[in-house]
Amino acid sequence: AFAESGFDTELTFPHWLGKARAGSEMVDVIFSSGNGCARVDDEWFQHGVADEVMGVPVRLIPVEEMIWSKGLIMERERFDGADVIHLLRARGAGLDWSRVLRRFGSRWRVLLSHLILFGFVYPGHRDVIPAGLMRELTARLERETGTAAIDGDDGRACHGTLLSRQQYLVDVDYWGYRDARLGPEGTMTEADVAIWTAAIEGR
Repeated sequence: AFAESGFDTELTFPHWLGKARAGSEMVDVIFSSGNGCARVDDEWFQHGVADEVMGVPVRLIPVEEMIWSKGLIMERERFDGADVIHLLRARGAGLDWSRVLRRFGSRWRVLLSHLILFGFVYPGHRDVIPAGLMRELTARLERETGTAAIDGDDGRACHGTLLSRQQYLVDVDYWGYRDARLGPEGTMTEADVAIWTAAIEGR
């Protein structure tokens, strides 16, 4: 559609980002997250918040999906945990917590880590997080404590690459761990990973 309107287009990162340019104007078309975890689907639009930006009616990203997509960004130079905590403070009382939990899925430990940090940052707002949710997640943690995950590859998956594209490369490049961004649980291809890794500044 952008190309038909005279924009120059590129698929900058095939697994999550395209760009369209016309003169000094540029539009980012984001359809997933850099780690491939938070793909934009119909729910982003179904639950979008109607608002107006610069006089144009728009639908804003639902808070639940924003927490999900930002929750897995823990780069050395960009940690979105503060954004997650601020979103919880501002909107936690009205969140669709079942959707948040479903979005994180098997990565629920990441959600739990943010909820624990929220209670540390805002001790006076701990009641914003539903007690039942905290009990459910800590019960899961208790059940898994002392057990090794069996993920079909002798427990050799490194999920750190879902949090940072750079800081866990040593695990997959030298220590023999499998990159969790790839199948079976990941959505990225070897080519996606190579392009995304090559774009790391100073590498």
